[in-house]
Amino acid sequence: MKEQPAQVRWERRTQTPLLGFALLFAVAYAVPIVVPDASDAVHRACTHVEWVVWGAFALDYVVRLALAGDRRHFVRTHWLDLAAVVLPLVQPLRLLRLVATLMLVGRRARMAPQIRLTTYVAGAVVGLLMFGSLAVLSVERDAPDGNIKNLGDAVWWSFTTMTTVGYGDHSPTTGLGRVLAVGLMLSGIALLGVVTANIAAWFISRFERDDQVERLQLAALQELQAEVRALRAEVARLGGGTAGMDEGAAPEVSRLP
Repeated sequence: MKEQPAQVRWERRTQTPLLGFALLFAVAYAVPIVVPDASDAVHRACTHVEWVVWGAFALDYVVRLALAGDRRHFVRTHWLDLAAVVLPLVQPLRLLRLVATLMLVGRRARMAPQIRLTTYVAGAVVGLLMFGSLAVLSVERDAPDGNIKNLGDAVWWSFTTMTTVGYGDHSPTTGLGRVLAVGLMLSGIALLGVVTANIAAWFISRFERDDQVERLQLAALQELQAEVRALRAEVARLGGGTAGMDEGAAPEVSRLP
């Protein structure tokens, strides 16, 4: 059996640990927002965890780059990974670490062959809803004219924004909140398109499979008909030969004394 490249082996081995790091990041990101009255030690611990998780993904990118056969090609084809690694260093903002981690998790999930598209889309929807709610709550909670003051309002707003319903009962009032809204709307439209395309592809593949079965059955019937016709022709030929032999033997019988 052909041995897999070192980069592929590394990606498979680190898939589960990085997923665990991503879940740890989700908890560390959510705690200061859901429990804003937590102690300074808790806030510092969550911040350290976020940076550790980002560092793990950054190290993963560096290792994959080192193991790549063509490093220039790797950088060109994984420029989003590089942007996600560099982005939090440009400005140490928690929202940038959130965006970077989501990008890195999404890229690694798409590279995993064992994760089906449906599972990936479902996870992406849940992740976007959760992180979108937390992010907009952290931005809008202290806004003077803000109307998203608790987690329930934030989750409801995320649902209506991702589905592009937009009832308008809750809406961001800050510039950063509106940027989040735009990103959530575009993500919702993209995910809806993926789901629709996946369902359409499933129906098309099902119809093609049924059509292929029907074609195989029709071909089998045609082959069977051809064999029946050939068998009838053979029977007719043999029957004709037997009749000729009987006619030739009749005069011999009549000449007997």
